[in-house]
Amino acid sequence: MEFEHISVMRHESIEFLNVKPDGIYVDGTLGAGGHSSVILNSLRNGHLYAFDKDSEAIETADKLLKSISNHYTLIHQDNRKIREELARYGVSKVDGILLDLGVSSYQFDNSKRGFSYRTNARLDMRMDQESSLDAYQVVNTYSYEKLSKILYEYGEEPYARLIAKKICEKRQIKPIETTFELVDVIKEALPFKQKAKKGHPAKQTFQAIRIEVNQELESLKCILKDGLEMLNPNGRFVVITFHSLEDRIVKLAFNEVVNGKKSIKGLVDLNQGTKKYRLILKKPLIPTEEEIATNPRAHSAKLRVIEKI
Repeated sequence: MEFEHISVMRHESIEFLNVKPDGIYVDGTLGAGGHSSVILNSLRNGHLYAFDKDSEAIETADKLLKSISNHYTLIHQDNRKIREELARYGVSKVDGILLDLGVSSYQFDNSKRGFSYRTNARLDMRMDQESSLDAYQVVNTYSYEKLSKILYEYGEEPYARLIAKKICEKRQIKPIETTFELVDVIKEALPFKQKAKKGHPAKQTFQAIRIEVNQELESLKCILKDGLEMLNPNGRFVVITFHSLEDRIVKLAFNEVVNGKKSIKGLVDLNQGTKKYRLILKKPLIPTEEEIATNPRAHSAKLRVIEKI
């Protein structure tokens, strides 16, 4: 299956990134290279550093980007390590960072990767295929307490305890091995009124497990902290989120450095008594109706932008 992903708000995000021809830029979520290709086309003497945990994404994007320019470096690593990885190339400051969060269309549609509740596959959900933790281990080895916490916090699942309890019961009989087996367990755990509601009953549970497997929220907090510190004056940080947990973290982090009020544990006060950042958008930008019509997965996207003064 060919690695393919439709970049959400591609032109808007690059416009807000305000790319300088000789600047240093970071695409923290390379994917198939949609955003990176637009950035690279805007560079003359600058350089692009692009991160992705998925080796298939790195391979695919490399083919696209090399047809444009050689002013790029692909890094097969979690973007949370932005500071130490860029230090290997002698880079400590950048002119812009872009994040397009969430699962790529390729990862979601490839049944072998086990991300989707609509196709049957072994429970996996790893963005980095070299990672030791997968969805099978989360579902079959985590305690009831830990499962409940993950489903409630990462999936915002109101029936987290019921689902966690049912998972623990079922795995005592035999391991839960596939996506469809997990879907059946979830459906069995939920009350009828919930199953009758619009939307797939397994959506929030799958989201929670995926976030745990890939440590998505912790990675986001790390790159926000380090990325904001690494921005040059007039440098911008553009983030596209797809669910409320991500958007809340980005919103609080941006507001914290603009207003100087601590809101996220571990995020340092980057203002140090003087105002060093400003919001480019007071409210997040959302996709146009035309984009949603052509790419339904864009419907929940929100774009936020901050600039270092």
